[in-house]
Amino acid sequence: MTKRSENTQAIDTFIARKSDFDAMLARLQTLSADHFNWTPEEINWGHAGTMAHYAEMLKRITDSAFQEGEFAV
Repeated sequence: MTKRSENTQAIDTFIARKSDFDAMLARLQTLSADHFNWTPEEINWGHAGTMAHYAEMLKRITDSAFQEGEFAV
């Protein structure tokens, strides 16, 4: 296998993963804009905990991407 072929496969895989990533971000943005499909009347501590969990997972991703927090160099 040539280096060009290996690089082409890596690029193709990267583009596919980025497309998946962008689709997930778009879905999250839509869900967030709709207040995660919750009305103010139904919000309870369980919803607050769920939001904290989501925020924690997103923080790990952004910390990794921007080399912050536990991923700081």
